Amino acid sequence: MPELDSPQRQMPDSLMLTGFWYRALPADRVHRNRLQKAMLLEIPLVIGRDRLGHPFALRDACPHRGMPLHCGKFDGENIECSYHGWTFDAHNGQCQHIPSLTADQNLKVERIYAGSYPCEEQDGFVWVYMPDPGPPGAGFTEPQEAPDAAPQIEKFGVSGGVPQEDKYKLAYLTADMPVSIDHGIIGLMDPAHGPFVHQAWWWRSRHSIHEKKKNFEPIPNGFRMSAHTPSSNSAPYKLLRLYADADSITTTIDFVLPNLRRETIRAGRYWFSSLTTVTPITRDQCRIDVVAAWNIFRWFPFGAELLKFVFAKFVEQDRRTMELQAEGLSHNPHLMLIDDADRPAKWYFQLKAAYLEAKRTGGEMKHPMTGPVTLKWKS
Repeated sequence: MPELDSPQRQMPDSLMLTGFWYRALPADRVHRNRLQKAMLLEIPLVIGRDRLGHPFALRDACPHRGMPLHCGKFDGENIECSYHGWTFDAHNGQCQHIPSLTADQNLKVERIYAGSYPCEEQDGFVWVYMPDPGPPGAGFTEPQEAPDAAPQIEKFGVSGGVPQEDKYKLAYLTADMPVSIDHGIIGLMDPAHGPFVHQAWWWRSRHSIHEKKKNFEPIPNGFRMSAHTPSSNSAPYKLLRLYADADSITTTIDFVLPNLRRETIRAGRYWFSSLTTVTPITRDQCRIDVVAAWNIFRWFPFGAELLKFVFAKFVEQDRRTMELQAEGLSHNPHLMLIDDADRPAKWYFQLKAAYLEAKRTGGEMKHPMTGPVTLKWKS
């Protein structure tokens, strides 16, 4: 009898993981000398660019009386709160000036900080590192540094170790989902919904359902669908076979905590790479962001627009499905996960539990997979 699990029985504090980079906003929405508000992990942020174009992220609340900082003035270096004029360095959050202080008052202004977060721009998005929260009531101090750089899309074909940006295309899509991060992610990695949610003459139909067998292997903080020949019931892959040597076409798919899905398709010198994330906004809302880079069909007129159209259809179908699912989830139904199609979802919950346990004990994270696994399902 297949094992049954209930994803809704997860502890509430395990829904959103700290200690990771998250996509905050598309880079083209963040302009110099202007402030944008955003929400990550139920934390309000103000995001902007300094006068040199470098992005920054602060907690969107003045530490004095909680006024949202995005309502204030920004001169390219400092943000001024609109309530009492307190000003803060945009990058490290350090207080620069408190207008109400008199000359004989000795408050050490430089010890006051608005919360600041590491911030980087990669592949068309502004990323923010969300550290573990400090002790309750501790206030904000100097900003923490991120232990590593923000994730990037894998690109192939380099000159002197630098990707040749004029040799590939880049596009992104984003959509809000009215479900928790957990449901957003297990929907992202679900291999069985394609013929039902993503039906199209140019993709696949429910009549093309057949048995599939894929090999998976553990990787740090995640798992990999090992390199394999693309699905035979997807029209774009059939077109790809005409364009390149069929024997050389392989697809690799990785999932890595907290929310990253990487897919790479290689066909000789041609490649397609995507990095999809599901970002927790609140406990019952998330956002899916898809960024793709490719060098195949670069010569094709309107190729980027066509690919974006295809992705937009997929993302809208997923968004609509999540919208309908949210209606059902609002009644707190009993849920289940089955083998083998739902095994990746089980691994996801087990990886989260292992990560949280390692943080609690200070020990090494114990990976739920002990070695390669072969899964079978029909789709």
